[in-house]
Amino acid sequence: MKRYAIVIEKVPSNYSAYVPDLPGCIATGATAEETESLLREAVELHLEGMREDGLPIQRPATLVKYVEVLV
Repeated sequence: MKRYAIVIEKVPSNYSAYVPDLPGCIATGATAEETESLLREAVELHLEGMREDGLPIQRPATLVKYVEVLV
């Protein structure tokens, strides 16, 4: 099992998400929860396609951190 960082963003009409370690692997949905679920499916299909095409699957490398600032 591999653990990939994902980014979910609120855009004007829905939510959009992507996987920094898997360029081109994206999903959109009406809610953040739906988008996360769809992105999970997209990651599985993306990796399956890479395996079928004989492409190397690199290990996840993105680190997620937060910074706190005074506004």
